[in-house]
Amino acid sequence: MASSSGEAVAQVVGESRPRPQTRLHPPSGWRRFLANRWAIAGAIVVLVIVIVAVLAPLLPLRDPNGTQPARRLSPPLSPGYVLGADHLGRDLLSRVAWGARISLTVGVLSTGLAMSVGTTVGLAAGYYGGRADLIMMRAIDILMAFPYILLAIALVAALGPGLVNAMIAVAVVNISFYARGVRSAVLLLREQEFIVAARAAGATEGRIVRRHVLPNILAPILVFVSMNIGWMITETAGLSFIGLGAQPPAADWGTMLADGRQFITVASHVAAIPGLALFVLVLGLNLAGDGLREAFDPRLR
Repeated sequence: MASSSGEAVAQVVGESRPRPQTRLHPPSGWRRFLANRWAIAGAIVVLVIVIVAVLAPLLPLRDPNGTQPARRLSPPLSPGYVLGADHLGRDLLSRVAWGARISLTVGVLSTGLAMSVGTTVGLAAGYYGGRADLIMMRAIDILMAFPYILLAIALVAALGPGLVNAMIAVAVVNISFYARGVRSAVLLLREQEFIVAARAAGATEGRIVRRHVLPNILAPILVFVSMNIGWMITETAGLSFIGLGAQPPAADWGTMLADGRQFITVASHVAAIPGLALFVLVLGLNLAGDGLREAFDPRLR
């Protein structure tokens, strides 16, 4: 799935007929996005979750790690516990709100890391070609030869369990998708007339990359990023679920799912609530990302 999305970066650029001063976000594209009800619904969902995450320290919530053994496994809508309590009597509403901070932070940082490294590798390989392209792409091929999830697990196992290491591992295994997509896009761009004209005018290679190549691939990259964040959040939650990501007592959705699975038959809400929160966030990101792709991808117009 991620591989095909990475190739979409190249396809979007290849069919958009770039010009030296191409607008990255044409008004018509945003009009199409705003006319897409599902995309707007997804964006609103994500915005609400972001607001809750940012304001979590200011909201009248209980300590997410505070325990009340007498209230353990309280069902939703119990007095003082809107979403119930977990096996230690911790308030699930508070833990879900604070868990959103962790999930969003991990999603944004890991995506940013993968995008930065992958885009740099793809730009250098695609534009300069030759030996640099050969070495970089063989390294990317080796990275992609490993099973995706198993590579992430192996990296975390080597680095040691922890949220930061899980974030790094998830970013590393996603670098290849950005690198291959950006390289393909740059290969289509580097022989375009405006690039040739810039070379003939005496522009340096670095200036051409900064002023002409990068701006023309930035929009499709950002569309891919909007969809990739959801995958990063899910993957990191998965690592936390098996004990390789966030460690207790952190209010991480993956860790909360792991804690709740042993009570699934007697207090299903303990696992269902963080699972539902993760589902809603990723669904919102995917709807918004699909809306951006449909708005700015010329193949879908």
